[in-house]
Order: sequence, then structure tokens, then C-alpha cells
Amino acid sequence: MGDMLAWLLFFFILIGLLILVVYQLMCLADLEFDYINPYDSASRINQVILPEFITEGVLCFLYLVTGHWIMALFGIPYLYYNVRLYMRRQHLIDVTEIFNQLDWEKKKRLFKLGYLVFLLFLSLFWLIYSALEDDE
Repeated sequence: MGDMLAWLLFFFILIGLLILVVYQLMCLADLEFDYINPYDSASRINQVILPEFITEGVLCFLYLVTGHWIMALFGIPYLYYNVRLYMRRQHLIDVTEIFNQLDWEKKKRLFKLGYLVFLLFLSLFWLIYSALEDDE
């Protein structure tokens, strides 16, 4: 039962990460279509970047603590990328360069979205597997 609850927690954490990345993509799309000015878009995106990084770190830590080594290995590249961006101080969007970097920022977030969907499907698989295993 504990394993199923852990997978359920992982599932909801991944849903939260997906929501954060989709929100960033929506802000970039609004900027691209001139629904929002660059300052507002950059400030909205910059507000959710650190919570995204921290949530991913907590998720990887929980994978390690609960002994789900394969999922931790799948989460490490995303965590490494986030830590690398943070250490190089490239994690925040610059208001003055946002239009020049718009395509690159969208590609980064689309890649993150795809990676998180992959992790979500793996988590869902293990959630269903552990529920069926507990049922037997």
C-alpha cells in the first residue's frame, strides 16, 4: 500500500511540474501573439522557474529515498540541466532579449514538456502496476 501511495504522490508532483511548464509556454505564446508585453511575460515566467527547479529536485530526492532507482536515473538529466542553468545564471528570462530568444525558450520548454510527459506515463504505469500487485 505504501508503494502505491508513493507512486500517487509522484504522479501528482509530475502533474504540478507539467502545469508549471505549460504555464511558461502559455506566457511565451501570449508574448509571441502580442497579448502581453515583454516585461509582464518575463516576470510571470521568472516567478515559476525556481519553484519548478525545487519541485524537480524534491521529486528526484523522493525517488532516491523510496528506492525507485530507475525513475531517479530518468529524473537526473532533467535535474542536472536545471542545476546547470542555475549555476550559470541562465535560468531567468531577460526582458530585453526575450524576443531574440523566443524560439529557443519555446523549444526548451517543449522539450521539458515532452520529458515530463514521458516521466508521467512511467509513473502512471508503475502506479497501476503497484495497485494491481497490492490487489493480489
